[in-house]
Amino acid sequence: MTHLRHITVFVDEPDPGHFHWVLHESTEDASVWVDVEEGAQSYPSWTEAFEAGMVELYRLVPDATLGPRALGEDEDADPVG
Repeated sequence: MTHLRHITVFVDEPDPGHFHWVLHESTEDASVWVDVEEGAQSYPSWTEAFEAGMVELYRLVPDATLGPRALGEDEDADPVG
């Protein structure tokens, strides 16, 4: 069984005018997020960095109709029964 992974793209600006995309994923504890991947390249704008991060997120998705998936049960799913 697979479940949808909770992954987001955000943009970091470590130095003024230098933007980097970061992919973050929620853990079993919904308040804890971990880095999945971070772009090494710097972009001149937030928009360019965000768009590059979205491209990387899509690369994690073998089937765009299903989204990013992982094996196992979804710990955040409502209980059945």
